[in-house]
Amino acid sequence: MIERLEKEIFPLKQQLINHPLYQQMQSVADLRHFTEMHVYAVWDFMSLVKKLQLELTTTSIPWVPSPYPEAGRLINEIVWGEETDLNQSQQAMSHFEMYLQAMEALGADTVTIKQHIKHWAETPDILEAINATELPDAVRAFLVFTFSTIATHQPHVIAAVFTFGREDLIPDMFIEIIKGIKEAPKGSLAPLIYYFERHIEVDGDQHGPMALRMIQELCGADPQKWEAAISASKEALQKRIDLWDAIHAQIANPVFN
Repeated sequence: MIERLEKEIFPLKQQLINHPLYQQMQSVADLRHFTEMHVYAVWDFMSLVKKLQLELTTTSIPWVPSPYPEAGRLINEIVWGEETDLNQSQQAMSHFEMYLQAMEALGADTVTIKQHIKHWAETPDILEAINATELPDAVRAFLVFTFSTIATHQPHVIAAVFTFGREDLIPDMFIEIIKGIKEAPKGSLAPLIYYFERHIEVDGDQHGPMALRMIQELCGADPQKWEAAISASKEALQKRIDLWDAIHAQIANPVFN
């Protein structure tokens, strides 16, 4: 079934890998616009990761064995890498915090995302709070899809979005982005290039294959779970395409440059 899933999502993955956004980003100003919208996808990714950890491992007292030992091992390894990796200075921090550092080096706005996170952490209804913001439509839709997926409490669906909408996709996308930005002056771009290259290394060689094994364990031989995983994966990829389209349009509009 994993082969069928990958076959069905292949056209959407190709749209993302060949998206014109990558070639469009030619300046530091373009990258600022990109990061200021993309940062929300970097942030909400961690909620997907942590939800999977809650679903697949024991986080309550007294401890009892997890019914998903293989998937639990995989998600714990992924959490360790995503939440407490090492930055360029060998300081432990999350990949999200690395991304914020990269944005600050570019001169991009990080105040807005920090304010939103602070508010969202205190709200009783994250979906209502996201919909009440003045974020671009594509960003709001992306976040709403993520937290609606989390709210299903279905590990195989959450894992599918995590795997095929995020982990399995990230290396290819970031390689395309790096091809463009490496032609720019290195100073202010160094933290962003490090972030991208770190993701290519970790997600391509380690987390991507781990996530594929996790999907196989969670769906098993249940055809309904596989169908749900396929549907969720397709929707996750379409939401990413919509986000890329919106960023592309913003950069192309001279009002924003």
